[in-house]
Amino acid sequence: SLQRSRRNIIGYFEQKDSDNYRTFERVANILHDDCVFLSAFGAISKAERFSGDNVIYKPPGENAPDMVYLGSLTNFDLIYAWTQDKCVPLVREITFENGEELTEEGLPFLILFHMKDDLESLEKFQQEVARQLIGEKGTINFLHADCDKFRHPLLHIQKTPADCPVIAIDSFRHMYVFPDFSDLSVPGKLKQFVLDLHSGKLHREFHHGPDPTDVAPGQPIQDLASSPPESSFQKLAPSEHRYTLLREKDEL
Repeated sequence: SLQRSRRNIIGYFEQKDSDNYRTFERVANILHDDCVFLSAFGAISKAERFSGDNVIYKPPGENAPDMVYLGSLTNFDLIYAWTQDKCVPLVREITFENGEELTEEGLPFLILFHMKDDLESLEKFQQEVARQLIGEKGTINFLHADCDKFRHPLLHIQKTPADCPVIAIDSFRHMYVFPDFSDLSVPGKLKQFVLDLHSGKLHREFHHGPDPTDVAPGQPIQDLASSPPESSFQKLAPSEHRYTLLREKDEL
């Protein structure tokens, strides 16, 4: 029976020995950790095949509407991109188990640290990422992390779980803190934070204080030389010699 708490991709095919099914199977083999893949053949799937073989996405939740794949079923790149978009959430959870894998993707992290039961902050973050940063997908990874489990990275930015929710960027060189979580819903504020990473502004201002354009007229410009906290998550990257966060956790 269908697990409505999971993301489901269902393929309805006339026969198993077909290019349509073989393409579907290739996609399922790659994304099986992210979605449940089911297929039906022949008479049992006939009602769903009124316009030919068919693939649908059933999102989590009893009342969530189905979404139908409308492209060519033999175009692997197209069906893979569509399925990945449905199966891999925009904001993923980082854990000690998948941290190394996420680091290997090579993109900086935009992370929301939140208490595990604080789903409201997570929902706000997901909404604003979708609203402001959809165009940045592919330049930065959107993640959320359990404050209690990731106390160590929080300490790097002089925070504790009591300060959560906290948003930060880890560029794998340094960590930068989004100044105020309550500014999350200010239009464009989160996007500017990410753009300032890409332009080098976050790094520059950490070393030299605010850019002259950001200082109020008449206010003296101070050279606030400082150094941002070092990256915490680059320690998750695989290395024979590095004492990683993962090992650190195992030995605590």
